[in-house]
Amino acid sequence: MTSFSGKVDPVVRPVTGRDVVEALVKGLRDFQAAPLYGLACGTLYALGGVLILLSVTALGMSYLAYPLAAGFALIAPFMAIGLYEVSRRRESGEPLAFAAILTTVRSRGEIGWMAFVTVFIFLMWMYQVRLLMALFLGLNVSFASFEQFLAAVFTTNAGLIFLAIGNLDGAVLALILFSLTVVSFPLLLERDVDFITAMITSVRAVAASPLPMISWAAVIVVLLIVSALPAFLGLVVTLPVLGHATWHLYRRIVAPAAPATEVTPAPSA
Repeated sequence: MTSFSGKVDPVVRPVTGRDVVEALVKGLRDFQAAPLYGLACGTLYALGGVLILLSVTALGMSYLAYPLAAGFALIAPFMAIGLYEVSRRRESGEPLAFAAILTTVRSRGEIGWMAFVTVFIFLMWMYQVRLLMALFLGLNVSFASFEQFLAAVFTTNAGLIFLAIGNLDGAVLALILFSLTVVSFPLLLERDVDFITAMITSVRAVAASPLPMISWAAVIVVLLIVSALPAFLGLVVTLPVLGHATWHLYRRIVAPAAPATEVTPAPSA
C-alpha cells in the first residue's frame, strides 16, 4: 500500500490497554531522566493558558474562559513536539541539547502543516461556541462577569441546552483532532512523510485499536483538565509525561521502517 506521496505506507499495529499503561510508565521515566526539557515545555504551555485567560478577562470576555480552556487542550499535541524529540534521542542514545532539538523540529517542514490543521480545528471550536451562544443565549450575548455567565448557563433551560450541545460538539471535535494527530506529529518527526500520510496513518491507528485509543484520549483529556484547574500549574508536569508517553505509544503502534534495500546493478553484456 502506497501513501499520498507514492511511498510505502507506515505499518500500523494494534495495541491494548496494557500498551497504554506501559507508555505512561515509560513517559514518566523519560520525564524523570530529563526533567529540564519537560519542565521547560510544560511551563511554556501553562503560561500560554494563563496568558489566554488574562487576555479574555482584560477584554471583558471572561465568559469565554471555559471554552478557551477546553479548546486549549486541543493544541497539546503540537506543544509536545519537543518532548517527542527528547524521547527519540534518549531511545537512540543521541545527546540532548535544546539547540539540537529545536533544529530537528524546525527541519521537519510538514509539521507546520499539521500545526495549521490543529489551529484550524481550534478556531472551528471557538466559532462554533460563539454560534451556539448566539442561538441559545442571545445574538448579542455579553456578560459582565464569569459568574453571570455561569448563572445564565446553569439556571435556564436554554443555558443547559447550550451546555449539553456545546460539550457534545467539543467532544466530537476533540475526537476528530485526536484521531488526526495522535500518531501524526511523532511520525512526521521521525520519518520523511507528508502530513496527509501522517494523518491517514493516525486515523488508521485509532481504527485498528478503537477501545485502547479512545481510552488513551480519555486519559489525556481528564489529566489535562484536572491539571489546568489550579491556574494551569499542573500542566507543568502533566504535559511532559503525556508527551513522552505519546512517543512511546507511537513506537508501539507504528512498526519500524523497513531498511532500504540496495539495488545491485545488472552486469553489463
